[in-house]
Amino acid sequence: MSKRKVCVVTGTRAEYGLLFYLMQAIQAEPELELQIIATGMHLSPEFGLTYQQIETDGFVIDEKVEMLLSADTPTSVAKSMGVGVLGLADAFQRLQPDVLVLLGDRFEIMSAAQTALVMRIPVAHISGGELTEGAFDDSIRHAITKMSHIHFTSADEYAHRVIQLGEQPDRVFQVGSLGVEGIRRMVLMTEAELIDFYKFPLDKLLLVTFHPVTLEVRTAEKQVEELLSALDHFPDFMIVFTKANADTEGRIINQKIDEYAAKHPERVRAVFSLGQLKYLSTMKYCSAVIGNSSSGIIEAPVFSKPTVNIGDRQKGRLRAGSIIDCVTEEGDIIKSIHQALSPSFQHFVSKIVLQYNGTTTSADITHILKTIDLKNILQKTFFTGPEVKG
Repeated sequence: MSKRKVCVVTGTRAEYGLLFYLMQAIQAEPELELQIIATGMHLSPEFGLTYQQIETDGFVIDEKVEMLLSADTPTSVAKSMGVGVLGLADAFQRLQPDVLVLLGDRFEIMSAAQTALVMRIPVAHISGGELTEGAFDDSIRHAITKMSHIHFTSADEYAHRVIQLGEQPDRVFQVGSLGVEGIRRMVLMTEAELIDFYKFPLDKLLLVTFHPVTLEVRTAEKQVEELLSALDHFPDFMIVFTKANADTEGRIINQKIDEYAAKHPERVRAVFSLGQLKYLSTMKYCSAVIGNSSSGIIEAPVFSKPTVNIGDRQKGRLRAGSIIDCVTEEGDIIKSIHQALSPSFQHFVSKIVLQYNGTTTSADITHILKTIDLKNILQKTFFTGPEVKG
């Protein structure tokens, strides 16, 4: 009997980091054949050519689909989506996958979902039902849900929301968070190894990631300037920046971060990609996580680390008590960082209840991908049963 071909599409460093253990599990399953398509930022020299990390990790990339234009205007992002559809259509035609695995809510993944829809390829979507009301990713995520046929959610509330969108409950599986599972499975770097990597001490360290708020127009430059001005008030702290993704106005943020790092070479490091191992290891030893990345909401609480969540990008996500929300103004950011670093809050964070969990997430997803009946799965009916009430 032929193996079921499971194709994973990945477009960014962070997404691949979440998918790593799942890809390993699919690859190890005798009844499944793993196919990998790398696209988006993975293939861009500007963003570190991170497809090389996928290959270093022992995976074979079946297709590389170029789609990013060298600009970050709304027009260029929209055109990149179109280029992605063209390349992905050819890749899907060559690979003939039985099921496509997509994670999240980025525009690269939207291109993959809409291409699969037209080409009649079943889609298994990870992390549906979540909310990020400050970004157009929110609409992309829900659109991908409606173009998908199997749903793997990270929390009960998110599973309920996918069903609210009309998806059949027997195709919605609450499997927990791949990110949390990854933390629990990964052997992280030691403090000494990280000190050798960064060439500075870690006892006072801030981990900062700031992305554009894509539903807002021309706010990125002002917002990152407010953040950098706030960080000036913490001169005793080392700072590690992971730069913004290839989103609208992302390059403006990265330019400002590079300028800031050049002014403070003794205490600031700025990188496009640390990789999952270095990133999570840095999170383990930092004093606080700052910015507007989902990792500050989902992964940081697992390490009992406070998060200063700036602005509306992550508005709507489930959050633990370790999250301090603030507006994108220098004064409020300063106040929030002081709160995060205070001994009383650090003690409080050590006792928080997690909103996300994950221990066997990859194995559970792999089992479902192996056993679920794909016959007639493309034929969807809108669910309106009692589970959507309340």
